[in-house]
This record gives sequence, C-alpha cells and structure tokens, in this order.
Amino acid sequence: MPLIIQRDVSLETLNTFGIAARARHFARVETIDDLHALRERSEWNDSPRLILGGGSNLLFTRDFEGLVVHVALTGREHLGDHGNHRLVAAAAGENWDALVRHTLREGWPGLENLALIPGSVGAAPVQNIGAYGVELVERFAWLEAFDVASGRIVRMDADDCGFAYRDSVFKHELRERVVITRVAFRLPKLWQPRTEYGDVRAMLESRAIQHPTALDVADVVTAIRRAKLPDPAVIGNAGSFFKNPIVSAEIFDAICAQEPGAVGYPQADGRVKLAAAWLIDRCGWRGRSLPGSSGRAAVHDRQALVLVNRGGATGAEVFALASAIQTSVADRFRVALEPEPVII
Repeated sequence: MPLIIQRDVSLETLNTFGIAARARHFARVETIDDLHALRERSEWNDSPRLILGGGSNLLFTRDFEGLVVHVALTGREHLGDHGNHRLVAAAAGENWDALVRHTLREGWPGLENLALIPGSVGAAPVQNIGAYGVELVERFAWLEAFDVASGRIVRMDADDCGFAYRDSVFKHELRERVVITRVAFRLPKLWQPRTEYGDVRAMLESRAIQHPTALDVADVVTAIRRAKLPDPAVIGNAGSFFKNPIVSAEIFDAICAQEPGAVGYPQADGRVKLAAAWLIDRCGWRGRSLPGSSGRAAVHDRQALVLVNRGGATGAEVFALASAIQTSVADRFRVALEPEPVII
C-alpha cells in the first residue's frame, strides 16, 4: 500500500518514558520502497527528521516540529556459517529481546548477556548497547543503511560505525543522513559463557548452576534486570539515564580519598570507569524528586541510575531533574555525568 504521512500524531506510546509529545508529520516505514517514496516528499526534504525505533533511548522535552520516521522493517535471516562463526541478520524494526530469544531457540548463542534490553534492532548499533560483560561491538558483523542523499543501501562495518562507549556515528555526523535498515551479528560456534560479571555469577551460584547454558545466562540476566530496573510498561523510563563516566586513575584516587567506598572498574588504558549509580546514590538522589517539583519525575527507588515518569511527567520535568543530578555530582565529585538518551 502507498506510504501515508500523517499530521499531528501523538508520540506518547512510542517512547518508553511515556512522555506526551506530538509530531507535526509522522510516517511508518515498513519497506525499503517506503524510504524511496519518502525521499520524494516535501515533508522529508523541507523539515527536520527524527528516525524512531522502539523509543527506548529518547526523551522528548517538546513536540517535534518536523517528520518522525518510525522504522518498522521486519525479518530475520540466518546467512550461513563462516569459519568459527554463524552470521545472523535482522531488520531494524525487529524487537531486540525477541531477536535474542529467537537466536537462543535456534541454538545460536552469543547475545544472551544482552537479553531484555528494550528497543529495536536498528537502535542497538546507534547506542552501541552493552550489558553484563558483553558489548554489541563484540558480536557486530555489519549493518545496512539507507543513504538519504543518494537513496542507495550502503553496508557499514564496525570501523565505519565509529563505535565508542554507548556511542556511534549515528548519534552525530550520520544522525539524519542514514536510516539503519538491517543489522548482522557474528555469533560464535565455539561458545563459552560470559559469567564474569558479579551479579551474573552470584545468581548462577544461588541457582546451583555450575555449567550454564546460553539460555541459563539469558534467564539470569533477565531476572537481574527485572529485579533492578522498572518495566517501562508499568512506569515510564529509558533505562540507565547516564553513562558510567571514565576518569583518570588520579581522579579516581582523589575520589577514594574523599569516599573510601568509591566504586570503580579499571580499564585497559589505565583509566577507571566509575559507577554512575553509586555517585548519584551518594548524593542522596535515590527515590527522590526535584525539591519543589510536582514529583511526577523521580529517581527510581531501587536503581539511582534510572529516572522515571511516575505519571504525567513532562519531558522538561525529567530534564530538570537530570540537570540537578548532574550539578550535584559535579559539585561533590568533580565528575561530569553524560546522559545516555537522545534529548529532543
């Protein structure tokens, strides 16, 4: 059916924060032909564009006065075995956790530590997701993207994507220049469980699992995430709101002198990754709202890294709370917290 561009569309159910925002123009893209059709429309060429997947890493502080393109491409494919790896591809609109579960059902381990991360497959490389000891880049093979200028599908490898900690070129120079359409993953045939992460190891031990399968790891990761993080279907949130800051060893030593219980993880380059949740917790924010506010935007009471919409919060209220937390942490620890979500 022909592509339809709608006007004045609510985005409240299309962002996991549940923020009431609207798009001046809105298009749901289900095929590559839809993208070609969009290039011919004035709404695409004459106004700002926002590429939207699952809306799990996004904070609207205002209505979007342009075109929101909701990527709803679907499909999964096993592209064959290549040496010690098997290649699996999925369309950008596929649900991420559903893909993880699909690979496990097929007997293709490798993504289990990334179970239950909200969002779409196409958003995974944008954010360069990672959790519980595994980073996307370790499993990434390539992606295909629709080049806005030429209308061609281009293939990009990891170097092209400029992956960094929770970052990529798709957040910066390619933000409005390409639309990710398909992502391929290189999954190990000679699989070994990744259980070095403390919480994962502890829960496996509590379940008396000595030789975990990939499904065991996925189930444990899922249980940990459900225990620590609120379900966006129940209370609006975008998961971890701030990146874990990476500082020099000297700065970490200074923080330890000030706070002997400081949490840090040494990095290969000699720097130290701090636990943003610990920093926020030490500043007394867990479970709190901004003083004098409506209280609708708050820090989650079980995980200080998660900001929540208790109901009816505006994006501006969430942003004000985030800004106050950044100021508080900077004043106490001289450390800058950087938000993970894209803020509109």
